[in-house]
Amino acid sequence: MWTPTNRAQYKRTGLGYGSSLTNDEWALLEPLLPPPCRCGRKRKWPMRLIVEAMFYILRAGCAWDMLPREFPPLSTVYRWFARFRDSGTWEIISHYLVIRDRERVGRAASPTAGVLDNQSVKTAEAGGPRGYDAGKKVKGRKRHALVDTDGRALKLQVRPADVQDRDGAVTLLRSSRRSFPFLEKVFADSGYAGERVASATRITVEIVRKAVDQVGFTVHKRRWGVERFFAWLGRNRRFYRDVERLISSAEAFLYAASAIILIRRMGRCLSDSE
Repeated sequence: MWTPTNRAQYKRTGLGYGSSLTNDEWALLEPLLPPPCRCGRKRKWPMRLIVEAMFYILRAGCAWDMLPREFPPLSTVYRWFARFRDSGTWEIISHYLVIRDRERVGRAASPTAGVLDNQSVKTAEAGGPRGYDAGKKVKGRKRHALVDTDGRALKLQVRPADVQDRDGAVTLLRSSRRSFPFLEKVFADSGYAGERVASATRITVEIVRKAVDQVGFTVHKRRWGVERFFAWLGRNRRFYRDVERLISSAEAFLYAASAIILIRRMGRCLSDSE
């Protein structure tokens, strides 16, 4: 619930843009980024400004060639984004921040329970793999998300929208075993019911069904964590539609948005403790 105290805590005045980083947030992120090379030409643009340009693209939802002039050139920012995308940098950063934030609140580093769901979104004219979700009547892609019970992203994947929920869940659960081997139980809706998902891994899949007499929207126990995560993603206008030609780019932006959520959360805690 928004109160004057909460609004003051989340206010980001004094920054160039709402997507810019505070000094505390940059202190958390900087050690996780590639260090400068010891040989060759030195970087012309500071890494902080390059990362803030990526966050601006994510938050504003604008085209790459519409970056404000105070940011590095388009070619520089996109080259670094492509490098982070191909090396899985944002996924690695998100994984590290999840562990650190869980330990900060006194929880085990690796979760034992998670929540699974997906979100269908339309795609733009950029092209790339897409499909038609007959259930939601959306032509585009699906964002599959596995989060812990507090809504921290554990594993994110993007697939064409015609990929069934159960098929997407199988690949998502299997890919999570290496990063989070202690995951024992996952909560999901009835779209994931069936032997295919239940036998995909050793993870127990518990189906949380809606009440028989439910009318309209109701917050479901256990499943609210992933729904809130999708709501947090929705603050970034880049996710209004899937405008990426490459699925790998769409996944990189998802992990970057997940990292932003945790960076800001931990950055506020650092500011409050000072």
